[in-house]
Amino acid sequence: MKRIIVTGATSMIGVALIEECVRQGIEVYAVIRENTEKRFRLPESSQVHPVVCSLENMEKLPELIPEKCDIFYHIAWGNTGANRNKSAVLQSKNIEYTLEAVQAAKKLGCTRFIGAGSQAEYGPQEKEKIGPDTEEHPITPYGVSKLAAGKLSRLLCEELGMEWIWCRIFSVYGIYDKESTMVMTALHRFMEGQETIFTPAQQQWDYLYSKDAGRAFYLVGERGISGSVYCVGSGKAQRLKEYICRIRDAADPKAEPGIGKKPYPPHPVMHLCADIDSLTRDTGFVPQYKFSEGIEEMVQWLREKNK
Repeated sequence: MKRIIVTGATSMIGVALIEECVRQGIEVYAVIRENTEKRFRLPESSQVHPVVCSLENMEKLPELIPEKCDIFYHIAWGNTGANRNKSAVLQSKNIEYTLEAVQAAKKLGCTRFIGAGSQAEYGPQEKEKIGPDTEEHPITPYGVSKLAAGKLSRLLCEELGMEWIWCRIFSVYGIYDKESTMVMTALHRFMEGQETIFTPAQQQWDYLYSKDAGRAFYLVGERGISGSVYCVGSGKAQRLKEYICRIRDAADPKAEPGIGKKPYPPHPVMHLCADIDSLTRDTGFVPQYKFSEGIEEMVQWLREKNK
């Protein structure tokens, strides 16, 4: 691929994907919202061209991008805040946005459409690993809408003669992570000397650093097989307790981790690990970062940011 389009360009994974593509010499049309405060996240490079277009106006993209592109990465998703599962109606609008993105991709000459799905499409599972063939039983508006967007975009791509790939993202952490995530909340609290309160943290979890996730998306674009669903994770699970201790060690080794100070919520998910065998087989993707290495980069970034 030589030229791509990325929606959700200022998201954690969008930025990581764009940074990887810049390293590979690929030209990027980065689709961003008007007046976004996150524009500064885009790499400063002659290869990166910001394009202002909201999700609600995906049909206008062909008018805003002056040349044909090879691959369309659709990472943007509306209504992703803390209340993302409070409204089925709001989440369902993303299905329409995704289909409009497919149509825009076709008009822009793209031969491949890659969408960003979610582990939420599977619903609660008690399997040691969750793979592309695991049955989907989503129980939230977000998970149901992601699943519907993936299945309908595949049918539309088939109608339009485009290749289609869906990447289901598991637990990704990194620079520009949302402030509400466990990793970012724990980092801030440890670094600021505040009390931390966790469950017994015996869950078996799979965490992938954002730079690895960006590289996974890049490799899917280069080598992924059309029609595939790929699970994007590290492929290895550890107890949540171990992740918390590594965050503490990087941020403040003397801090009390606060593990076990609160009970589990009702019906906790105790296993969440991606089966990345097909991703590795088809694309060659293997995570390069250990969890502690990613956390150390985040700590350094946060300290520089707060100077």
